[in-house]
Amino acid sequence: MRIDTSKYPTGDNAVHPKKVRRLKILSKVATITCIAMYVSYIPQIIANFSGSPVSPLQPLVATINGCLWTGYGWSKTYKDWPVIIANIPGVIFGLVTVITVYIH
Repeated sequence: MRIDTSKYPTGDNAVHPKKVRRLKILSKVATITCIAMYVSYIPQIIANFSGSPVSPLQPLVATINGCLWTGYGWSKTYKDWPVIIANIPGVIFGLVTVITVYIH
């Protein structure tokens, strides 16, 4: 499986440098936003341990979503690292939240 080397086509197939720059910025912002969304499960995990368990449905769906997107990013011809990196916290924090609902 090949890995994206961040080298873009040149010549007639060249991608405009401004578009490349915008996509890289968008990729970084989306990755940071996605990680922040999943890190926000920490208060729910704390609530679970404090004896006020939250509903497991939303974190369970987030775990499944994170697994699917991580698998997608990993399975592409060129590994999609922003997608992989952004969704691994969803797998971890979603799963920990679901588990702590039942073992508080």
